Amino acid sequence: MSGRIYLGELEELILLMVALQHGEAYGFSVVEELKNQTNREISISAAHAVLHRLEEKGFVKSKMGAASYERGGRSKRIFSITTYGKSVLKELRDTRNNIWESLSGSLS
Repeated sequence: MSGRIYLGELEELILLMVALQHGEAYGFSVVEELKNQTNREISISAAHAVLHRLEEKGFVKSKMGAASYERGGRSKRIFSITTYGKSVLKELRDTRNNIWESLSGSLS
């Protein structure tokens, strides 16, 4: 990967939540998965802001899902992680793992 990748903590967490949902992520499901995985609560509007930012950076892509009766005939935007997003997550994981390995007992 060329260039430096900067992701804030919330961006990284939300990108992970999208990856966990295998192409079926949307605002509410991301909020719920984040709460389940981390016990952290964020608003739907915060999740949408981050999802759109991740899409602008090319880490996720979205499409409009089918309209549903439960949503009053409205459709929801479905997000999935891109190949680029996956490679960013792998690079972040590898960097963190290398740092943790360098600590080798320093935190004991």
